[in-house]
Amino acid sequence: MRNYRSWLLLLFLILVLLAPLIGTGQERTDQIRLDRPAYNLTVNAVTIAVTVQDKRGRYVNDLEKKDFIVYENDEKKAITYFEHDQAAPLSLTVLLDVSGSMVLENKFEEVRQALHIMAEKILAPDDEVALLVFADGQVEIAASHSADKAAFLSALDKEKAYGKTALNDAVAVSPQYAVRAKKEKRALLLVTDGLENDSQSSAGQALEIARRVDVPIYVIGYKIPKAEEILARHRKSASQNTAGLVATLDLFARATGGRAFFLNTMEGLLASIYEIRKEQSHQYIIGYTSYHDDNRYRRIKVTTVKGHYRLRTRQGY
Repeated sequence: MRNYRSWLLLLFLILVLLAPLIGTGQERTDQIRLDRPAYNLTVNAVTIAVTVQDKRGRYVNDLEKKDFIVYENDEKKAITYFEHDQAAPLSLTVLLDVSGSMVLENKFEEVRQALHIMAEKILAPDDEVALLVFADGQVEIAASHSADKAAFLSALDKEKAYGKTALNDAVAVSPQYAVRAKKEKRALLLVTDGLENDSQSSAGQALEIARRVDVPIYVIGYKIPKAEEILARHRKSASQNTAGLVATLDLFARATGGRAFFLNTMEGLLASIYEIRKEQSHQYIIGYTSYHDDNRYRRIKVTTVKGHYRLRTRQGY
């Protein structure tokens, strides 16, 4: 009997100790479901540059934090950071095509002259500029970010056009360098004739990587080849044509919140560089926090509560 009572007492104590842990099967399953995401939860501080223009294309500069609404995958997000300083300096990363096709039609020398004028007269004294060059499957840092434009100009003057064009690979890796610049306002300026004949990645793969980084890509497609004989000598496949080159460059710009310019003259080249710098001074910098437990692509949409404005920002990440 004593042994029986001792066994009952032991069983009772076990039940008392385990009572908080015992419930229905459904309750336990729900608890596991609630706990599991916490181990893989990713918290992202997302920053986006937003350009606002009216119907006439004029920049709008009088909006406040309360005037913006940000959506991620159609879910409204609370804005945690807001800045609009027209005098704020810019960190500009120039991604310059130095492949052999840039020699045609004196493209490379004209681009070099335009970038000289950009550094000497268009950029503000406090603006930083860096130079990345790409050809033959390599992207090299010719000059690091600095407000002292001398290093940029010195590196620019040493460059010569040679080899093949790995445009997609350059677009894939360069935003990761551009985002490390010191200034809050950052942009990547891609100058190229659009030809592609040496990349390991496709345009879609390059864009998938590039749009994960908060750096708008501004594209200057300069003297994109139209003659079939030129395309035949420099393109990677027979399916490449002028319209396809333009479409790819435009996609790089639109998806990251930048703009694309397609030009054939020095005057147009300089005007586009001036417009890019002007746009940067009018941008709003908006931040929000995103919580998720997967790496799926997320769409971003920004609207305003007043005015019929045109807004441009990166499409997602």
